[in-house]
Amino acid sequence: MTLFSKNTLKTTSIFSILITCVALTCLSACGHETKPSQVAPPTVLYQSVNVGPVTLTREVPGRVSPLRMAEVRPQVGGILQKRHFEEGMTVQAGQILYQIDPAPYRVARDNARANLEKARAQEEAAKRHRDRCVLLAQSNAVRKQERDDAIAAYKQVCAEIDACEKLLATTEINLGYTSVKAPVGGRIGRSHVTEGALLTPNQEQPLAVIRQLDPIYVDVTQSSAELVTLRQAFASGRLQRPDVARVRLTLENGSPYVNPRTGTPVDGELLFSEIATDPETGTVTIRARFDNPDGLLLPGMYVRASLVEGKMERAISIPQRSVGRDMRNRPQVYILEPAETPGLFLAQPRAVSIERDHAGKWLVREGLKEGDLLLVDGLLKVRPGLKVTGRPFKTEQSGGKEG
Repeated sequence: MTLFSKNTLKTTSIFSILITCVALTCLSACGHETKPSQVAPPTVLYQSVNVGPVTLTREVPGRVSPLRMAEVRPQVGGILQKRHFEEGMTVQAGQILYQIDPAPYRVARDNARANLEKARAQEEAAKRHRDRCVLLAQSNAVRKQERDDAIAAYKQVCAEIDACEKLLATTEINLGYTSVKAPVGGRIGRSHVTEGALLTPNQEQPLAVIRQLDPIYVDVTQSSAELVTLRQAFASGRLQRPDVARVRLTLENGSPYVNPRTGTPVDGELLFSEIATDPETGTVTIRARFDNPDGLLLPGMYVRASLVEGKMERAISIPQRSVGRDMRNRPQVYILEPAETPGLFLAQPRAVSIERDHAGKWLVREGLKEGDLLLVDGLLKVRPGLKVTGRPFKTEQSGGKEG
């Protein structure tokens, strides 16, 4: 019992000593004034705002269409005897493509020719009879009625000759139509008929379709709202019209349309824009013409066209990563102003007006001026009036990317 009491007292004494030490330490700490920790200003990257000329382009979708397209149809009926071309080949204008059985039309032509000869033979007799009656009527040897009948008979024979000549010309034309010729030059597609088929004049189904592919058209569509904005920019003088209306293409696989011999991009010629807006899509069609010597562009192919819209002489372009949003979702940037402390800057927000994107950057219409120090990297580190350390922004710092 005595041993237990001594151990208990010893443990209690040790515990009391520890509590006393902790209490003294706390009192000592409370007796000294604490100093706040010094937080270093965040480091951000900035660049100077520059003003310079910018050539504006816009990428729009488009479809390839042939320069000319002709559907080959027969103009006379008959049995198809022969096809004179290979499907997919290049044909020349006037080349014979199909041959329709010409026998019935040859007979009709010969018959018309015979009728013409018969009418011409009757003309000689009618003419002599008219001249004789006119001469005799002058001496009252024949009645005037007989003279008039002779004159009318001659005129009737002349009219019959004229009708026979036109009929002969018609039969010769129809005989020529039995050789179905290419109306235009170009690439011809598959044939929809074979030998032995019965053809009818101007039938609904074409025999084949010819498309002229070099040069070739590309029809692109642009929003009517964008077109109005562009025209307003021209009218205000903010944008100058380009010296050359250049158009370049990007193919379906994402590769640029280039000259296969030189490897340089092929520039197209801008022809015109449609005079009406599509009410269903709200777009305007613009047509451009491209050289297509190797036939790489095919009708119906989907492409993207890059249009040169104009040139802005004094444009301000900034990285897209430098633009944030305020509480009202309006675009704003931060400008660095020199602080009282040497080497530090004050980050000040500034509202800007964004006109459009260009080459991965924003074009600023209002809010910035040349020489402003624009915060580019570190937007999430700052707040209005915060002191920061700034370093010039370089593309190499981000691995060759602007943000």
